[in-house]
Amino acid sequence: MQLTELTAVELGNKIRTGEIGAVEAAQASLEQIGRLDFRVQAYLTVEPEKVLLQAAEVERGIRSGALTGALAGVPIAVKDNICTKDMKTTCASRILENFVPFYDAEAVVRLKDAGLVVLGKTNMDEFAMGSTTETSAFQTTKNPWELSHVPGGSSGGSCAAVAAGECFAALGSDTGGSIRQPSSYCGVAGIKPTYGTVSRYGLIAYASSLDQIGPIAKDVRDCAALLEVIAAQDKKDSTSMARPDTNFLQAVGQSVKGLRVGIPTEYLSEGLDDDVQEAVMRAAGYLKEAGAVVEEFKLGLMEYTIPAYYVIASAEASSNLERFDGVKYGYRAKEYEGLHDMYKRSRSEGFGPEVRRRIMLGSFVLSSGYYDAYYLKALRVRARIKQAFDEAFSGYDMILGPAAPTAAPRLGTSLADPMKMYLSDIYTVAVNLAGLPGLTVPCMVNAEGLPIGVQLIGDCFAEKKLFAAGAGLEAVRGPWMQSDLVRGEEQK
Repeated sequence: MQLTELTAVELGNKIRTGEIGAVEAAQASLEQIGRLDFRVQAYLTVEPEKVLLQAAEVERGIRSGALTGALAGVPIAVKDNICTKDMKTTCASRILENFVPFYDAEAVVRLKDAGLVVLGKTNMDEFAMGSTTETSAFQTTKNPWELSHVPGGSSGGSCAAVAAGECFAALGSDTGGSIRQPSSYCGVAGIKPTYGTVSRYGLIAYASSLDQIGPIAKDVRDCAALLEVIAAQDKKDSTSMARPDTNFLQAVGQSVKGLRVGIPTEYLSEGLDDDVQEAVMRAAGYLKEAGAVVEEFKLGLMEYTIPAYYVIASAEASSNLERFDGVKYGYRAKEYEGLHDMYKRSRSEGFGPEVRRRIMLGSFVLSSGYYDAYYLKALRVRARIKQAFDEAFSGYDMILGPAAPTAAPRLGTSLADPMKMYLSDIYTVAVNLAGLPGLTVPCMVNAEGLPIGVQLIGDCFAEKKLFAAGAGLEAVRGPWMQSDLVRGEEQK
């Protein structure tokens, strides 16, 4: 087995025992990036010299006994909307093309304190607005399973990097499915934690009441280990909370016998590909074999989730992105007449079409005369959606469903129809509206050779149940395979 095939926890164990060095692991990841990333284009920024210096420092900390965590020395990638000190953080947008933060996001601070080695910043949809990583201002990331297909989004760069073996784990952010959907498309595991579990300090905001940083990795155990590292209350983020139950690794391997799992009948209705329905039914079978009780039930309100989500998310985006005006930092138009013209030209030239579309939609629903008709109504629907989930969790421990209605589409097919792209989030956005945790686990590969994952949704603070069920599903499913690109490289 090659070094890059190891899971993050397996690598951490080998580094801790001295079988592998942190510098050796970092070098292996950099070499994999050098071999594959010109085709995958998962990374926007990689600084090899800094990476090796950081790895050497971590190795000294491990040998001295100062760093003892399960993931010390493990190379990790970070999505490019999460601030990294002295390393560009662009949100894949021209407006922040040369922005270099002077501080680390709290999640990155916790990574470094635990001894993980940050390899670089991954590509994404511009300001996390998109479902394919095609709205990036700089490059289009490809799916390592099939380079003519998208990796999903907006955390497509992070998911593609893990799937291609270009890192052992990654951080993404999830506003409406941006970790879970690309995890399904790329055949990796990813979790959006309960809102408030991970500090949003240093995460460049899209929609503040929906955004949450989360782990992406090769399997459920790695996700649990990484969430343990980054979960913590942070006084710099008033929405983060203290949680006494963050020993998530303990849940991996626990029995799921008697666990009640519900599948909403709405999740299996019109618009779902046969392949994806097969994956959900196969996952249900795996969970039953592991001892869980699985049955269908009616959740309700599915038809309202997409409109409510896009009204709320766009409204918050129009407010959050107001700060990018060409005055204090970021892109400024070269030619303009007066202050207001400078604002207008800088924003028009700096933002891409999808970001401009959502800012305009958000400004409209917040404007006088439309605020009550759209924004307040969407907030009321959001409360009803949370109520529907509360009722569901009174009878079930978790919900099983698709992460996306299809496997990864071909490059170029989604952007032509924005409404179709928005509807691809139908199974994920409700989780963000309700502040719930959601875990994607790879389940099967379809006839085209594309992976399909399933989504497990839990009640607030129920990540341990999700990790137990996800690991149980993996155990019955058996070992997961590598992407076609990686397998092809190893056969050379």
